[in-house]
Amino acid sequence: MWMRARSAPAAAQASVELLAALPALALAAALALQLLLAGYSLTIADGAAEAGALAGSSGRDARNAARQALPGWARGRSRVSADEGRVRVELRPPTPFAAVADALTVSSEAWSRSPQGSGR
Repeated sequence: MWMRARSAPAAAQASVELLAALPALALAAALALQLLLAGYSLTIADGAAEAGALAGSSGRDARNAARQALPGWARGRSRVSADEGRVRVELRPPTPFAAVADALTVSSEAWSRSPQGSGR
């Protein structure tokens, strides 16, 4: 069985098609990475809100505990609020464009009571 070698025009066409598809593949990869970063940011915000609520229920500063539960890169990209046992963490995921980060901002909320049940 003999295989025929591809003709030069067919090989050139395949190269051009591959070259044309590379930007679309790069865009798809960048979009997938951005969505992964947004999901990771949500996981981080969720953990920080829970840490803040647990600290608040034990009488410590809930806002500070939530901020300390965030990794260093996320502290400057977050907004933490705590009031009456409810802790809310908003986090902008890392992205090269500020407008995209604002649009993909994630938030998580956790609530707890003090051990006395005062609803603090």
